[in-house]
Amino acid sequence: MLYEVNVEFNKEFLIVKENQITIGIKSKPIKGEANKEIIKKIAKHFGISTSLIQIKSGHKSKQKIIQIQD
Repeated sequence: MLYEVNVEFNKEFLIVKENQITIGIKSKPIKGEANKEIIKKIAKHFGISTSLIQIKSGHKSKQKIIQIQD
């Protein structure tokens, strides 16, 4: 399933509404640290492995498209 993800920095939350996720992270967008934190938080929220989550687009953007494998 594909989700649109909006990222906010220096915050700590995760809201899922239909196919949209709004997430607050503490990591800085340096060397992929922010993307790693996003994947970890989403995996924990859905109770799945991080290997089932892929960032499809927006690797360097606050707006991302992620895919969660079934």
